[in-house]
Amino acid sequence: MKIAIYPGSFDPITKGHLDVLETSAGIFDKVIIAVAKNSEKNGFLSIDERVNLIKASAKHLPNVEVDSFEGLTIEYAKKRGAQILIRGLRAVSDFEYEMQLSQTNSVLANEIQTVFLITKPENSFISSSTVREILLNKGDISKFVPLPVYEFLTNC
Repeated sequence: MKIAIYPGSFDPITKGHLDVLETSAGIFDKVIIAVAKNSEKNGFLSIDERVNLIKASAKHLPNVEVDSFEGLTIEYAKKRGAQILIRGLRAVSDFEYEMQLSQTNSVLANEIQTVFLITKPENSFISSSTVREILLNKGDISKFVPLPVYEFLTNC
């Protein structure tokens, strides 16, 4: 069974994230979308809110599990028996950072491979920080986030 971990902060999950998740779910037997806890950062949404919004946004994907973790992603992947880490790429500018991260993870656990998936062009410019900025300035985020996220954020 091929298990993949799709880690990130997902603060909030966007249509770009969901695009990568849907592609991953079509490739791997099981995909665990894992919300990273960073005790040094104050998130826009709580970890529980992110997990719940991802569950609501991905309920159409039966082989997707939603979880959260703290610490190194590669250690979490080992604990979960994953063979693959999923990393989404929106633009060429993402590649250098993601390649460095992938190579570091390879040194830490060469049995776990990183797979890069590119979002569809219509999602290539969407980021969680852009969504937060639009929302905080009372703009319309409906084109950038899944419906459960839009409903939650506009009713807060």
